[in-house]
Amino acid sequence: MFQNCTQIIYIDLSLFDTSQVNDMSFMFQDCISLLSINFENFNTSNVDSMSHMFFNCSSLNSINLSSFETSKNKDMYRMFYNCSSLLSLDLSNFDTSRVTRMNSMFYQCTSLKSLDLTHFDTSNVIFMNFMFSRCSSLTSLDLYSFNTSNVNDMAYMFAQSSSLTYLDLSNFNTSNSINKNYMFSQCSSLTSLDLSHFNTQNVNNISFMFFICSSLSSLDLTNFNTSQILNMNNLFSYCESLISLNISNFETSKVKDMDSMFLNCSSLISLDLSNFDTSQVTNMRRIFSQCRNLTFLDISNFDTQQLINMKSMFYNCEKLNFSNLFNFNTSNVEDMFYMFLGCSLLNKLNLSNFITSNVIDMYKIFYGCNSLLTLDISNFDTSEVKICHICLLIVII
Repeated sequence: MFQNCTQIIYIDLSLFDTSQVNDMSFMFQDCISLLSINFENFNTSNVDSMSHMFFNCSSLNSINLSSFETSKNKDMYRMFYNCSSLLSLDLSNFDTSRVTRMNSMFYQCTSLKSLDLTHFDTSNVIFMNFMFSRCSSLTSLDLYSFNTSNVNDMAYMFAQSSSLTYLDLSNFNTSNSINKNYMFSQCSSLTSLDLSHFNTQNVNNISFMFFICSSLSSLDLTNFNTSQILNMNNLFSYCESLISLNISNFETSKVKDMDSMFLNCSSLISLDLSNFDTSQVTNMRRIFSQCRNLTFLDISNFDTQQLINMKSMFYNCEKLNFSNLFNFNTSNVEDMFYMFLGCSLLNKLNLSNFITSNVIDMYKIFYGCNSLLTLDISNFDTSEVKICHICLLIVII
């Protein structure tokens, strides 16, 4: 109705008869200069969709929705999307019992510091992806009353809510959730996260789930069922405060991508992955890159027969010292760029089992391995290598 009325500052709807209206979606979309709306006597009793209703009303700093009757509403998709100036939002009168879509509902409400949703009935909601994404001023969020039993998509749900310090999701029923990628991505102030009752049996994607959760020092994932997971790309990358991580319960037989999985977990000292089944993994690029304090790493059971990319795999693992990778099958690997670069504690390395006939890139593979005295690369086939720069003082056997 007022869609793209970019110059309007004030709208008075107090005399509007909207008693027969059933669709208010996109009603004020892109009213970017709108400062105030008078909803006195506004009747929404028959409305079943408010999708995109205030989409990109980026100048609106307050709004009185006390007249809204939402018992028939089924769709709140992107309702307050990019209402970036909203300082407060009272939805205490909202009846959400029929709503199925809440995805991106509060996306980029960057000025909201608090949000009371304790009365929300979410029993019929299917989509919660991006729901609180980029709510960068929110410091806390009480979702204990949320019923998530029917939700199948939680991707990006809290992504870039960078001021959140605590989240208790122990009540979440996630048995029907399929997608959780980027769910807590860049929640950089989170110090506590309770996922103790997460059911992940149907989830197939958890890539970037904890990406840049840089304040988390611990994470209990012992209840996680990862049997259906295909993608663990960047799962814990830049979790710089994580001191320990127990993922001995992880079932990884279907995983194909572990790119940057532990990238820059710079506080991790020990990591036991002896239970990992990596037989389907094709990509381990940067998997341990910049794990600078890692002194113990058990990858003794890694099956790398499908692996194509080992680029920067152990890059800057400054305290890691292992003598061989005898279990590694590298017959399909094409990229070893920076593979051991900066592994400054390594003093002996036997790679005589490495099959490198398909490798194209070996650029600076051992660069900065300043303690390396003995290196066995006697079986290296470099016939396909197009990029190769190895500079170090070592005894090559």
